[in-house]
Amino acid sequence: MPDPPGDNTDDRAASEQGGAPEQPRPQPTLRSADEAGLQRLRAALFRPSRAQVIVGVLLAVLGFAAITQVRTNNSDISYTGYREQDLVDVLSGLAGTSQRAQSELNQLEATRRQLEQNRADQTAALEAAQKQAEELSILAGLVPVTGPGIRVTVTEGPRPVDVDAVLDTIEELRSAGAEAMEVNDKVRLVAQSSVEAAPGGLRIDGTTVTSPYVFDVIGDPHTLHGALTLVDGPIAQFQDNGATVQVEELKSIEITAVHQPSTTQ
Repeated sequence: MPDPPGDNTDDRAASEQGGAPEQPRPQPTLRSADEAGLQRLRAALFRPSRAQVIVGVLLAVLGFAAITQVRTNNSDISYTGYREQDLVDVLSGLAGTSQRAQSELNQLEATRRQLEQNRADQTAALEAAQKQAEELSILAGLVPVTGPGIRVTVTEGPRPVDVDAVLDTIEELRSAGAEAMEVNDKVRLVAQSSVEAAPGGLRIDGTTVTSPYVFDVIGDPHTLHGALTLVDGPIAQFQDNGATVQVEELKSIEITAVHQPSTTQ
């Protein structure tokens, strides 16, 4: 009875050839192929080869050159259609604008220098005014003062001190450059000071002082001393009247008495 058609014929053929039938090979699935591709992509991104790095650098350089060329072309396009005369006019306009800008800059710089000079002049004028005010305050006897000078001590003899000798002494000292004068630590002598005889002494600007009369004078010590020792000068006048005079040159004298200006009622 004949065998039915089908696989039995092939099996018999394989058996006749003396071997077992060939098993089919497993085919890779789609999922394993995708995973392999991802692994290759990660390797290329995180561990690029030397060739890949060189290619990336070349592409970056080419891109930068292309962008620069495009920008340069765009800048040149605005002047492409200009004639030679038009370009000359543009350059002339730019030169004129630059000159005007430089002129304005020079004017601003000159204004700044002028303002700085005015500020310096104002500062100098203010300092000079303050110094003059201080000097006038000292001469007017309105403020205490300290400085080098002399101390003149006049002690009466048998007769009272002559008022004229006192006035001459004050005038000679003022002419010799006295900046400030004080008598007996009580009275500040100024240009308007008055001196007159009083019982037991002298009355200076309404204040009575007695012997010995101590004149503290601020100024150059040597010059002030020389003004008192002139022939027929203050010292000679006091001595002629029987008084004794002692002069000391001091490096520092402090005058504390101040003049009280009289007020008009």
